[in-house]
Amino acid sequence: MTDRRLWSYKEIAAHIRVQPDTVRSYRKHGLLPPPDHVEGGKPFWYAETVRAWVAARPGNRGRRED
Repeated sequence: MTDRRLWSYKEIAAHIRVQPDTVRSYRKHGLLPPPDHVEGGKPFWYAETVRAWVAARPGNRGRRED
């Protein structure tokens, strides 16, 4: 089953245990995948996109997968 919930900066930040501004910085520097959806100028990512990105990040050992 695929997880098609859309996550904002806030949900991504909670998932990787950083502040939302850190996630914004990741996007600004090209470290975050392109958004899956943009609504009202705000980017959103599918939870499965974020989980795949987290799994592929260097140094992700010990990160939670929930």
